[in-house]
Order: sequence, then C-alpha cells, then structure tokens
Amino acid sequence: MSPGLVIIPTYNEKENILAMIDKVMSLPEQFDLLVVDDSSPDGTGALVSEKMALFPGRLYLETRHGKQGLGTAYIHGFQWAIRKGYDYVFEMDCDFSHNPEDLGKLWDACHIEGFDLAIGSRYVKGVNVVNWPMSRVLMSYFASVYVRFITGMPIMDTTAGFKCYKRQALEKILSTPVKFVGYAFQIEMKFRAFKYGFKIREVPIIFTDRTSGTSKMSGNIIREAFVGVVWLKISSWFRNWKQ
Repeated sequence: MSPGLVIIPTYNEKENILAMIDKVMSLPEQFDLLVVDDSSPDGTGALVSEKMALFPGRLYLETRHGKQGLGTAYIHGFQWAIRKGYDYVFEMDCDFSHNPEDLGKLWDACHIEGFDLAIGSRYVKGVNVVNWPMSRVLMSYFASVYVRFITGMPIMDTTAGFKCYKRQALEKILSTPVKFVGYAFQIEMKFRAFKYGFKIREVPIIFTDRTSGTSKMSGNIIREAFVGVVWLKISSWFRNWKQ
C-alpha cells in the first residue's frame, strides 16, 4: 500500500476517467487511487471496475447511490482513507483541470517540507488559469478576495479543490461534521485547517478548464459559498479550536 491516496469523485466522467487512471498510475510516486462514483448514468463506475484488474491493490472504487454532491463524495473518500491508514490524502478533479503531474509538488510540500495541508493554488503567483472566460476568472478570483476578507485566512486560492492533507490534520478537521457540500465545502475545510493552526502551503499550479465532459457548477453552489462564508465566521466564535 502506498502512503498516499488520491481521491477523485465522479459523476458522468466516462470521457476522462480512463485517461486519468492511466496518468495517476504512471506517476513515479506510485500513489493509490480511489474513485468515488455517484452511480453515473454514463457508466463511469463500470469503466473503473474493469480497470481495477490491471492495478490490483492500487485502484479502488466506491459506488454511492444517486448524485449526493462533491463535498459528501470527498468526505466518503476521506473516511475510507483514514480507515485504511493512508498517511497522505489527496483530492483532485477528474477532468484534467488539475494536472496529475502536480500531485508530486503537493506530496513534496507535505511529505518532505512538513506542511499539514498543501493547496494547488491558481492565484498564489498571479492568475494561472487557462481556457476560462474572463468573467469566470474574475468571479473566481474575487470570490477568494471576499473569503479572505470575511474569514481572515491568509490563503490566496480559498476555493481550490486540488489538495493534499496529512492524515493527522484530516482526522482533526473531520472530528465534527462538515456542514457544506458544494464549493463552500472547499472553503470550510481550509478554514478549519487555518483555525486549528495547521501548517498550510500554497503550491503554484496552472489550472486548465476541462475539454471533455460537463461542468458541475451551478447557481446554488455559488450562493451556498457566498452565504456559507459568513456562517463559518460567525460559528467559529463559539467553537474551541485548540488541537
């Protein structure tokens, strides 16, 4: 078993999943890979299941009933990783917007440099986003400005979904239930890491918008994040953050 597990949630990702599996499996770090599939109607889960025979002991599939949301998929994967005893747990999208080769950078930040949370950041060195319209770039960038202003987190890319956690940090972050399921989930996880005093490192990456499949972004997800940030800040006043 590798000390590192990559978790990828999927829903209708048949156009990307096989190439993603092959890429992750080819990396020199030899990470294990868990796909958490929400019973994709397009057969994504079946493709993963067939592929598992080629990577015994490294590729795993957890199938959930119905589309339950990004945050709950990651929580499912995190709990699975903790039970299995992985020391480093990664989260990454399936659509190649996150370059699998950058997993090594996040691994180095946690495993070699000793950080508790490494974030693949689009904004820590300028704006490194490819193939997004300017309107979406601005919305994403200023969303992080808004989150920093409300929460006080010294993190440039507060909504990033490409990360590596040390298991001890992840266990503490998940010691109480996580409230949000959409993009606010990504903010809530970072906010908890920040409030608990874990060491956080932003690693610069280049984010490239998907070329295959369909984005899962929606207006409800954006609204949840906007309102959720205020809730996170207010609720933090009534919580003990001592490790």
